[in-house]
Amino acid sequence: MELSIIFGTVGFILSAYAVIANDSAQTLGTFIASNKDSKWYWQWIVMVIVMVATLTYGYISGDIAHGRLNAISFPEVFEWYHLAAPTLLLILTRYGIPVSTTILTLSVFSSGVVLEKILLKSAMGYGIAAITAYVLWFVLSRFLNEKKKVSKKNKFRWKVAQWFATCFLWQQWLAHDIANVAVFLPRKESLPVWMFVGFILLLVAGLAHLFYVRGGKIQKTVLSKSGTRFTRSATIIDFVYAMILWYFKDYSDIPMSTTWVFIGLLCGRELAIYRQFNSKKGLKVIFPMLIIDFLKMMIGLALSIVLVWFVAT
Repeated sequence: MELSIIFGTVGFILSAYAVIANDSAQTLGTFIASNKDSKWYWQWIVMVIVMVATLTYGYISGDIAHGRLNAISFPEVFEWYHLAAPTLLLILTRYGIPVSTTILTLSVFSSGVVLEKILLKSAMGYGIAAITAYVLWFVLSRFLNEKKKVSKKNKFRWKVAQWFATCFLWQQWLAHDIANVAVFLPRKESLPVWMFVGFILLLVAGLAHLFYVRGGKIQKTVLSKSGTRFTRSATIIDFVYAMILWYFKDYSDIPMSTTWVFIGLLCGRELAIYRQFNSKKGLKVIFPMLIIDFLKMMIGLALSIVLVWFVAT
């Protein structure tokens, strides 16, 4: 029993850190990249308010995971493999590899049927995000020229729009990915107040570190894409990403990889931009970059399969 408590507690802490440092860095990455002129602590305070409000609403409603764990039961005893998943996430995060925390963490808690549904929904999210982004930016790239200066009045409007879009995205992301940490906690009404408060404080501290280091190593994935440092592009990316997550939140209560959606969104967007300008030289650069992003996704999937195999044997 003592080992079970240790595995569960350490797994919870590592999972909370990995979720903030890996997945949330992707969600807030464009916001951080395009807001270098604002102090990190103001960004942190706003996102903390959204996070506390979202999680408190879920707690009062009886489920901080917003239904994402309905198909995943709370384990009677925590085993070594429950700790192995967030440990691998921590290692991959340190090397700046944006893998799916949902697939890697929840795979060891899920049955084969549930894991299959998670993968199916995640793949669907990747495809829809890529197609949506391609079509949208194929049109937008004809009118949106980030090299052209924006008037101060319009610049302020875009800045306000971006903060609202990011708050919306952050709330939608929390409704999906907080399940990756909550899976280590007692479910619904059985979660005590002191544990919930400790959970919030841990996430608040992790978020402060994320903004202080400006996204960390995962931020390189965001910065490598076209225009992510510009307010207008970042705003549109965040809003489209949020709308896709909103759709899938209501689609079913099965968890999904928001990382796959994010990578799919950036993939479709990059292809549309380079396709629009018929840049053959650019395509030679973009394809290897997109393939690398896809392979990083597959690393998380492969590790999940290995962990599930160990659990089954």
